[in-house]
Amino acid sequence: MNKKLMIGAGVAFTLLFSPLHQTFAAESIGDVRKVDNVAHRGAAGYAPENTIAAFDKAVEMKADYIEIDVQRSKDGELVIIHDTTVNRTTDGTGKVGDLTFAELRSLDAGSWKGEQFKGEKIPTFAEILDRYHGKVGILIELKAPELYPGIEESIAQELKARNLDVPQNEKIIIQSFNFESMKMMNQLLPKVPIGVLTSSKLHTTPEALQEFSTYADYFNPSYGIVTKDLVDQVHSIGMKISSWTVRSQEAADFLLEMDVDAIITDYPDYVDPRN
Repeated sequence: MNKKLMIGAGVAFTLLFSPLHQTFAAESIGDVRKVDNVAHRGAAGYAPENTIAAFDKAVEMKADYIEIDVQRSKDGELVIIHDTTVNRTTDGTGKVGDLTFAELRSLDAGSWKGEQFKGEKIPTFAEILDRYHGKVGILIELKAPELYPGIEESIAQELKARNLDVPQNEKIIIQSFNFESMKMMNQLLPKVPIGVLTSSKLHTTPEALQEFSTYADYFNPSYGIVTKDLVDQVHSIGMKISSWTVRSQEAADFLLEMDVDAIITDYPDYVDPRN
């Protein structure tokens, strides 16, 4: 049974106020609307992406969520890195899935961003969960899960081991560009909110959005395809919308005007100037 049926008819009011869906919530206090501030790969504008330095900076900047990218080493360790190779963000070369955890851990994942970050390591999924859950929300992206058969089960196991698969433990969300993977995650973790990522206008039709709503809670498009009509469509079928990746104040201001529910950004201060 899919998530929408589990929590009743797919009515926007029910979805908005159910405990399961108290994430990326558009909260209103007077005339001030709360938009969740999601630190993309951590505060990646200020520290090397997907490292403890970046995630700590995001917490310091009072982000609502950190966004992480999960892949798997050759010997089965879940690790946090965006690209499917280590070439861009470390001093090594090769595919993530071809390197053992020891090999990945030996790499310097910080110096490329600045000498002050020398020695930053590729974190594990377990380390991120243990260090940050309860302190900040965690938006978990499965990066190229088609390269890692069974990674969905491994992620579900790590979350269940920490009781992060139940609705009272909010602020865990899972997303991917791989829709089949997200259907699987919805089956494995029916109480955890699911998001689908896209940069294609082909996925913004009423038919496509309705299909996504049968297993996902969030439609997360690149900001280049966001329109007010799209936001309204997504909200009308009981889903929420978070958009990426903000790297300018203009992009942040545009998405705030569009009334999205969350903004995924390298610069948390562009979304919330109090940072």
